[in-house]
Amino acid sequence: MTASADQPTWEERSGGVLLPVRAQPGARRNELRGMDGGVLKVAVTQVAEKGKANTALIALLAKTLGLRKSQVELISGETSRDKTLFVAKITRGDLFRRIQEACGDA
Repeated sequence: MTASADQPTWEERSGGVLLPVRAQPGARRNELRGMDGGVLKVAVTQVAEKGKANTALIALLAKTLGLRKSQVELISGETSRDKTLFVAKITRGDLFRRIQEACGDA
């Protein structure tokens, strides 16, 4: 992971956390590419057409972080590479720990 081990200042809301994400659609493989300035970089193989990449992004995050797909919701950035996701039923610390583990930085 490219960020320091300090926990990012993601906004906690009632029942979850707002997670800033930078998506790379049309990548060679699906993967979490680490943190950069508190933003999670995620690559998905799906192309950015008709919401396919957004669906793939949510599925990848849910599977990789041990969450249900219903816990991950796109809040903003539907047609942008810069997105904000709401991750429900998790604390900022637990989400950060899971991302570190998934990126091999734990």
